[in-house]
Amino acid sequence: MPAREKPAERRKLGTFGAAFLGCALALGLSACSSSTPLSNQSLGLGYPGIQLSEFKGDKPSDYPVHGIDVSKYQGEIDWNAVRNGGIEFAYLKSTEGGDILDSRFLENWREAKRAGVPRGAYHFWYHCRPGVEQAAWFIRNVPKDPSALPPVIDVEWTPFSPTCTKRPPREELIREVMAMANKLEAHYGQRPVLYIPIDVHRDRWVDATNSHEIWARAVADHPDNVYERRKFRFWQYTERGSVPGIRGGVDKNVFAGTRADWERWKRHHTGA
Repeated sequence: MPAREKPAERRKLGTFGAAFLGCALALGLSACSSSTPLSNQSLGLGYPGIQLSEFKGDKPSDYPVHGIDVSKYQGEIDWNAVRNGGIEFAYLKSTEGGDILDSRFLENWREAKRAGVPRGAYHFWYHCRPGVEQAAWFIRNVPKDPSALPPVIDVEWTPFSPTCTKRPPREELIREVMAMANKLEAHYGQRPVLYIPIDVHRDRWVDATNSHEIWARAVADHPDNVYERRKFRFWQYTERGSVPGIRGGVDKNVFAGTRADWERWKRHHTGA
């Protein structure tokens, strides 16, 4: 995702267990921390039999299910070629902050579905706007489609932004991101996935919360080697991937599980 952003732009309902409801009310901080791997059941994520990051693959090619994330910077995409090239899911940039809509989002949203590529929308986080306002902007622009994958909140540092280089304290960042996540879950009936790059995770997110699945970014190593005490659902392994139907490089990702895991996870969210 970061390679695609410019500085200024930059279904089922899961059920918290009682312990994690307490964690959410406590902003998902120390009460939710754990130094040992947790299964989805203990996280309250409600995906029976699909463990977080239990699939053992040393390199991206070991993972059977690959996908992409795109924004307007990919230009016009031939989604039929993307599907025929082996891509099995796509996340599309939709919104940023509280006033930016990706100019190709609705086109990509429509055409990816038409081509039969499972797709979801991602929001680029803006550190200078409350999470509830960002949630309202996302909801205003992203259709409520029961066939869509769960929303993603992309939380990155923005040191080159002309309007907001803020790096909020841990408690504030977690509180605001979770405020957005809760609003999205209430509206779409799907618990959002959180895209957390290594530096944000290291600086703010270690042991922060285990109530939401994490999308890890690690282009030089395996996430297990660079993320401290964190299991992941998706792994972005390159920002320079080659995919039929897309001109130039594109972010490529894998789903952390077997093909059967993927089908169960997808069915849980979309019914398909």
